[in-house]
Amino acid sequence: MSLGGMLVGTLPRFAVSPHAALSWRRESGFSFGVDDLCSILPGTGRLGVGVYNQMSAAFGYAWKDGDVRMGPSFSVYTMPACGATLCGRVVGLSPGGHAQVNVYFGGVVGVSVSANVDWVGGRSLVLPGGWAAMLVAGPVFRWRSI
Repeated sequence: MSLGGMLVGTLPRFAVSPHAALSWRRESGFSFGVDDLCSILPGTGRLGVGVYNQMSAAFGYAWKDGDVRMGPSFSVYTMPACGATLCGRVVGLSPGGHAQVNVYFGGVVGVSVSANVDWVGGRSLVLPGGWAAMLVAGPVFRWRSI
């Protein structure tokens, strides 16, 4: 579980990014995880608040003080976005990819970095390349089952 983060895009902005994840770890180090990351960007100007929810199922490797996972994702979003000359609201559903690294210090507290890339279908004057990317970093807390 993590809260907070800095979203890096054409204009970096602070966002509240609750992230919930369940992961299963095997003795071999192989892991499987299901993640849900919901980022809420505070409203600025006439375009208002943005919401980006990304769900993923990822495979990876876990060790004593961390884990790394990669896999496919699916996103639902309504975001203010700006292209080279035009700003507007982008709304849609997108397939994509997800990668995440968690490193823990002192057992339960750590840092999480999550990268997401989405394919934005259709034509958009705001996102002419058809791709959107998000990088989120913030604290993470781990609960262990006994």
